[in-house]
Amino acid sequence: MSSLEVIRNELKKYGQEHVLQFWDELSDIEREELLLDLQDINVAEVTAFFKRAVATLTEDQAKLDDRMQPIPSESYGAVIRAKAEDLRNYNEEGLRQISEGRVGVLLMAGGQGTRLGVTYPKGMYDVGLPSHKSLYRIQAERIRRLEELSYQFTGKKSNITWYIMTSEATMEPTRKYFESYDYFGLKEENIVMFEQGLLPCFTFDGKIIMDEKYKISRAPDGNGGIYRALRDKHILDDMDKRGIKYLHAHSVDNILVKVADPVFIGYCVCRGAECGAKVVEKANPTEAVGVVCKVDGRFQVVEYSEITQKTAERVDNDGRLTFRAGNICNHFFTTEFLHKIAETHEASLTLHVAKKKIPYIDTDGQRYKPEKPNGIKMEKFVFDVFSFAENFVTWEVRREEEFSALKNADGAANKDTPTTAREDIYRLHYRYIMDAGGKFLCCKGAPLICEISPLISFAGEGLKEYVANKTLTIPFQLKHSCEEHAFTNGSNGTNGTNTNGTNGTNAIIKEVH
Repeated sequence: MSSLEVIRNELKKYGQEHVLQFWDELSDIEREELLLDLQDINVAEVTAFFKRAVATLTEDQAKLDDRMQPIPSESYGAVIRAKAEDLRNYNEEGLRQISEGRVGVLLMAGGQGTRLGVTYPKGMYDVGLPSHKSLYRIQAERIRRLEELSYQFTGKKSNITWYIMTSEATMEPTRKYFESYDYFGLKEENIVMFEQGLLPCFTFDGKIIMDEKYKISRAPDGNGGIYRALRDKHILDDMDKRGIKYLHAHSVDNILVKVADPVFIGYCVCRGAECGAKVVEKANPTEAVGVVCKVDGRFQVVEYSEITQKTAERVDNDGRLTFRAGNICNHFFTTEFLHKIAETHEASLTLHVAKKKIPYIDTDGQRYKPEKPNGIKMEKFVFDVFSFAENFVTWEVRREEEFSALKNADGAANKDTPTTAREDIYRLHYRYIMDAGGKFLCCKGAPLICEISPLISFAGEGLKEYVANKTLTIPFQLKHSCEEHAFTNGSNGTNGTNTNGTNGTNAIIKEVH
């Protein structure tokens, strides 16, 4: 029996024989592409995924409120409640682990900037800071600063390995982007890129959708696809070879993220946690974020749409929301836990269904773009592994210091835009300067523009020697002398030099050697 006949029989067994409907019309190249698609797909597995996914649509969630419990106090740490001595100890523990080479970063960067109005990966986006640094560059420079801080604290030089999960669409542009900027000063061998998986799209009645006569319609399997990708792309093996024990995992679109935050790492290590989540306090009961809580005695994230208004509005004796731990896609894992998930639990992760308008080929071979949802995309969520953790902790941080998502284009919404991201950076860096003893001249009506290079300060440290007891003017930028690009001086977009007040902007450029 030929390989084609084997494939045809397998498809027929699971009611998917339509995939080969146009075989006789295809060119040799098109046939080869379709066969490659089919070799990537386990038909039995993906059809089982479909059945399991659609079954969740009919599950009764009416009693979910009754099954929810708030996070126990012993598992719920917080910056605002922690003693200064404890925060210092956590930070030092995190720096020690970094200096030993035991810390890696898992960046989820599969998204394109479609909602931002661009066609390139979201990590390459420039929100319009004076430095015009992209999200990727900001995060790379935070890693460099942490490596330096850990060396200063321990006297031992080491590196943070940066694992970047891309999608099929973002892998090549991301790779070329890093290459063109010489990896932002990091060692190339310490940046490991890998692709997340793809899953076929299905019609509502369970048929695999064809994007072309020779191509199956597939979509990324969600940020929860990271666990299968870590296993199948041999990333876990790489972690083991490097001696990495702890991972900080986060999404690319949080411009305030403290990459490999030593306080968070240290807190989780000191607590012996195998899995942890950073959270922010919900702004209000109806804020559209999932909450970390317990359901049936196990930790999980419950989406805001799954909670009734009454439960969302519940408050404790101190007046704060009972279910206030807003999920921000910012997590801690041990490599041992990641192995457990990849090798034992990955196949049973929840499959979430998104009803979408998916272009398709009809039975006559014509391609259509539907005007309403005609099928489903299946995806997994990174937080769906919380329930498998035997020791799980949460760490609540201040939103204004650590969370500002970039999701929407300016003008499309008033939330999570380039403008809000930029303004959140400015406000945070302004507070850093003030806390370090700097003062600003007030310019009535002038917009706040204040940027500090991550190469100078990771989280406000080390600024006193540059700004204490000094009077500064807005706009203000503090940059490191090793940064190769001159800043853009003022809003007119002309390239400036390292001067004070050129072109009438009164910008202060501070060189740090």
